[in-house]
Amino acid sequence: MKQIMAGRFTALHDEPFVVFLIGMRINKLLAFTKWLPVMRAMPPMLKELYQHPELGFLGAELLFYWPGVASLQYWRSFEDLERFAHSPNEPHLSAWRSFNRAVGSDGTVGIWHETYLIEPGHHEAIYGNMPTFGLAAATSLVPAKGRRSAARQRLGSAQQPATPAPVAVSVE
Repeated sequence: MKQIMAGRFTALHDEPFVVFLIGMRINKLLAFTKWLPVMRAMPPMLKELYQHPELGFLGAELLFYWPGVASLQYWRSFEDLERFAHSPNEPHLSAWRSFNRAVGSDGTVGIWHETYLIEPGHHEAIYGNMPTFGLAAATSLVPAKGRRSAARQRLGSAQQPATPAPVAVSVE
């Protein structure tokens, strides 16, 4: 079991990065011969990525929901993610082709992904009494103290409140 980090912590990362969510949904529970291979395809990909950080993968968390499973991933850049997805030397392309042959559009298994490009100062995270998780596990975990104690401060200058424009008042 992962060590619980007592207290409040945040993730420290001052460079652009990509948040990539990818998952599957079981649409027909009894069609396990269709969805089980899809579910089993992710662990070898993650293993390969963890063994080769030069590919641009920073880290991931597995998320289970009913009726499916997802992976929350962090990447150094969209170019790295795209290169991995399309490379014939990496496990994704063969898994994608297998999915299309076995499932295609028959409706038994749903797949999805979302990609977010994150610029420095446009993200914040807080972890209270948690093991190192998510973005902090993919980058650096630091105490949420001082200038990192509040969400607005962790977001940096990109989210500072705007100064209201002066209002002209006419006295007649």
